[in-house]
Amino acid sequence: MTLTTTLILLATALAVTAFAGWRGARPPDLTKGPRMTPWRFIMLLGAMMVFLLGIHLAALLGAPMRSPV
Repeated sequence: MTLTTTLILLATALAVTAFAGWRGARPPDLTKGPRMTPWRFIMLLGAMMVFLLGIHLAALLGAPMRSPV
């Protein structure tokens, strides 16, 4: 994956995470019924993608890979 693709995906994942975090933090509106979209789970998936894409970005920029041993 190229640097441009990684940056676009990282920005998209950040936007999805922020939007889902905002929607998940809103109080429930009982007049509209239950929320059917799992916003907190979507936020966690987005945060996981931000983490993985951050690692990939660091590898693309030449961060040294170190062995845990």
